[in-house]
Parts: sequence; C-alpha cells; structure tokens
Amino acid sequence: MVEMKCKRNFCIVAHIDHGKSTLADRLIQKAKIIDDRQMMNQILDNMDIERERGITIKSQAVTIPYKAKDGLDYELNFVDTPGHVDFSYEVSRAIASCEGALLLIDASQGVESQTVSNMYMALEQNLTIVPVINKIDLPSADIEGVKKQIDHDLGLLPEEAQLVSAKTGQGIDDLMEAIVTLFPPPSGDVNAPTQALIFDCHYDAFRGVIVHIRVMQGKIKAGDTIRMMSSGSEYKVENIGVFKIKYEDTGYLEAGDVGYIIAGIKTVQDVKVGDTITLSANPAAEPLPGFKEVKPVVYSSIYPLDSNDYEELRDSMEKLRLNDASLVYEKDNSIALGNGFRCGFLGLLHLEIIEERLERDFDQSVIFTAPSVRYKVTLTSGEEIFIDNPTEYPEGRVKSAEEPYIKASIITPGEYIGQIMALCNEKRGVQTNMQYLDEKRAELTYEMPLAEVLFDFYDRLKSYSRGYASFDYEIIGYKPTVLVKLDILINGKSVDALSQLCFKENASIQAHKVCHRLKGEIARQQFKVAIQGAIGSQIIARETVNPVRKDVLAKCYGGDITRKRKLLEKQKEGKKRMKMIGDVELPQSAFLAVLKSDEDEEH
Repeated sequence: MVEMKCKRNFCIVAHIDHGKSTLADRLIQKAKIIDDRQMMNQILDNMDIERERGITIKSQAVTIPYKAKDGLDYELNFVDTPGHVDFSYEVSRAIASCEGALLLIDASQGVESQTVSNMYMALEQNLTIVPVINKIDLPSADIEGVKKQIDHDLGLLPEEAQLVSAKTGQGIDDLMEAIVTLFPPPSGDVNAPTQALIFDCHYDAFRGVIVHIRVMQGKIKAGDTIRMMSSGSEYKVENIGVFKIKYEDTGYLEAGDVGYIIAGIKTVQDVKVGDTITLSANPAAEPLPGFKEVKPVVYSSIYPLDSNDYEELRDSMEKLRLNDASLVYEKDNSIALGNGFRCGFLGLLHLEIIEERLERDFDQSVIFTAPSVRYKVTLTSGEEIFIDNPTEYPEGRVKSAEEPYIKASIITPGEYIGQIMALCNEKRGVQTNMQYLDEKRAELTYEMPLAEVLFDFYDRLKSYSRGYASFDYEIIGYKPTVLVKLDILINGKSVDALSQLCFKENASIQAHKVCHRLKGEIARQQFKVAIQGAIGSQIIARETVNPVRKDVLAKCYGGDITRKRKLLEKQKEGKKRMKMIGDVELPQSAFLAVLKSDEDEEH
C-alpha cells in the first residue's frame, strides 16, 4: 500500500449528461488497470438499465494507480456519481467518502441547476472543488462563456478550471496532475481505534453482503472481528480489499482508504448505510456522524401480479433496499390486489427504476398504483394526520388539508421562457423570481405543489425547451389545499387500487382521463360495462364499454318479424341476468394506463 500523503479520494459530480461516466472511462483507461479488450464505454455502469438509458443510477468506486511528474506513485480512489435529481442521495453518500470533487461542466450547455446543487452538497462536506470544462472538442463549445459562468454563478476560480474532452482523451494528463496537486491527502491516524463509514453495500448470492467502506481512523485486516456500532452485531472479516473494476484482495485497509469488506454477512437487515464499523478488540468510543435520514416525496403501492409471490417480492425488496438506501417501504393491503408494500421514492424516475430493477434483477412481475404525495390533514376533532394512501382518507371527518410545496428552479435559454411560464401556471405555480444569468440564459423560480410535478411536468419541460431547460427543486413546506378522494367504479364497484387523492378543481379532468384510458384497456363483455369516476356519492365522469353482441338472427331467413323480436328479447333478458352476476376482470395494463402522461397517449 502507498503511504497516506500519496492517496487522493475524490468524486465526479455534475448535471445529467455532462460526461461523468465517460471521464471515469478515460481515467481508468489511462491507469491501464484493465486491458483494451475488456474496456468498454460506461464501464462503471454495470446495470443493464444504466446502459440502455445512458444514465448512472448507482455510485461506483474504483482505485487507480498514477505516477506523477514528481516521480511519486499515487493511489487515486474516485467515485462516479449519478446526475439526476432523483439520485442526489446517492451523490451525498459518495461525497462523504471523499476529500475532493471534480465539478464537471459541459462546454456547450454551461452551468445548469444540478451543477449548482451538487456544488453546494460538496461544500457542505468541506470538499475541495476543482471545476472541469468537458466536451471542448464540440463545435458549439463556448469555453470563455463557461469560464464567466464558473466565476459568476459558482464563485469558483475560472483560472483553476481544467479543459478536457472525455470523449477524445484530450487534457486528461493535465487533469490527473491537477488531482494530485490541488486535492488534499486524506487525514486520519492509523494507530487510533478503528472507525470506518459504510457508504454503500450490495448483495452477492454467493458471498452474502459486500460492504463498501471508507476507513477514517485505524486499520482493518483479514481475520479481524468487526462490530457494527448501531446494531452491535459482530463478524469475522474474510476478504478485504479495493475496487479495481473487479475486487482486488489487499489483506487490509487503513485510514484514508476506500474499499470493501466480505465478512459472511447473510442477513440484509444487519447492515445499515451510514453505520460505523469498529473492531471488537479495540472499539471506538463513538460512531461517525452518518447520513441525514432520507425523506421520500412520492408514494406508491407495489403488489405482486400473482398473490402467491408475496414472499419472493418481500425478499427482493430487502435486497434492493440494501443496495438503495433511499427506498422506504412498509406492508400494505388492497381488496383488489391482495398483500403488497407501500413505498416511498425520491421522485418518479426513482419509482420507474425500482420497477425495472424488480422485474429484471429479481424477476418479479409487479403492479404499481398511481403515485401520490404526503398530505397533512386536520380532522374535525382537531387532530393532525399525514396521509399518502387514498385508502386511509377519513371521508366526512376532514376539516382542512395541506399539500407539500416545492421551490422549483428552472434554468432555460431565453427563447423558451414563454412556453415554460405557461406550463408552470397550468401546474398552479406562482412565480417568485426571474433573473437573466447572462445574455442567453434565464433562471425562473416558482413555488408550486409537488403533486403537480409528479406526472408529466419534467417530460413536457424537456420537450418545450428541446432538452435545454434544467430543473431542480427543494421541498419548502406545506400550504392549504382543497383535497378530495377520487374513486373509480367499474360496474358500480369501487376498485381501491385505482383511487387517487387530488386537488378538487382538477378532479373532474383527472376522472375523465382515467375513465377514458380504462375504456381502452377493458375487454368488451357480453354486457355493458360502466366505468365511473366519483367523489363520495357524486358521479363526475363516465365511460361505457359497449357489449359484444352475438348475432341471434343469423339462422332467421325471412319469416315473421315477431319471431325475430322474440329472439332479441330473449337475448336482452339473458344479458340482464349476466350483468347481475357478471364481474369484470381488470388486466395489468389497466393499472399502468392510469399512470401514463398525456404525451404517452399521443404516441
């Protein structure tokens, strides 16, 4: 192992699509820890979903060697992080294991909203920040303009900015020199009682739980007995080492190192991200400060398609929770769908990714209910309760309701301002500020209900601005609203899994949309099927699925009209009886159709 002064721990943070994973590829290639045959794009993105969507979902750590111009051998530990606002919790955990951050900025797009919020996240942890201007090979690159933004928007030194092209490899050598000269080495005493922070984990079917740690003080070696400080459980270390794409066993880790531990941990509940590991022989006096508890903003229920798969779904959720500490869930039950889980997510993209990971990584067939936010409801008795599930809505006992509001910051080129303002007004947004950042870009600040942003806001914002607008938000608290519970009835029976909580003035539009979508999904029966939207006992929307009619007159050639009438009357009578005993089967696609945005419908 190299000595501490030659170690550097840093992360790569940036807005979406500014080239973090490509830069990570170039650094790995430069270090030659993997031969050219095995090298591929987005090498750290090891999930299929990440490759298909071209986004990073999980932070990935890697250790690379570097021989600097001063002749010393350095060891660089770096973490490639996600850029999407839904995965900012991943970023905050990665930042906790570093001393420095490369803040990547696209030379053609400039500083965007997530660039700013990631920078503040790094500053909160006292990280040294080095700005890096990427994509300088693009014909639309405006290096001088971006340097002005670094000075004006971020307050960083533009002369410190490194110019690179992660795609072509231009400027990578200078960047690696800057990493060893500008970032500080880690601090920590190798002889102090051991303290190591768990910043991530994942489950391996053969080796149990693999724990990712940053050692702050002391030393851990293979054969040591470690103790988790929150639960007190103890394990014997089997393997310990660093990430060099594959696991490389080094036998020990000491203060300043980032690596992994395999200690035969079989049960998922025993490991908690943010916990401190110490040695049972010489324990530390107190744990390290962990991460702040994550607060979900979007809630939805998950049910197995076949109710017999509930146990399997539970195991899959536990393993997924280990790998994604921002997922919050508890048991739930529905009359229509049986046993399932009520889950909290950090945003709609997070919900989509969890759904895909359950289906791909764990082979689960699941149904998600319509997402909702957490409302604060004051009952007539004066008691205050929080509700995120429509089935818990206390009808008839509600005195007043409040919904969560966000402060949305949208950075956009000037020509799209009109359309974006119209979109925000439609979503009940109130403009609180607008300022021009330079001659091309403006920043709009709005206060709007979180519930309005859930469904199609982000997609429409991107299509109106041709992908140039960037969006970032923070929760600012609760404001009064008029809340109603929208029930969906099929043939007069309420389907609890389709119920939604919504703003009263939007209820009618929402009910018509849901009924219209369901009409396209429910197969025609031998009888008329009524699909209705209702608030309490008042029906506010209706669609009808017309019956399939058997041609009972096919064998009637000519003859008296009364004979034909008799056959038709008989058919009518049979349909009436059928309707009384007929039950409608809802396909899985019907539940998914309710989640679709208007844009999806048009395609």
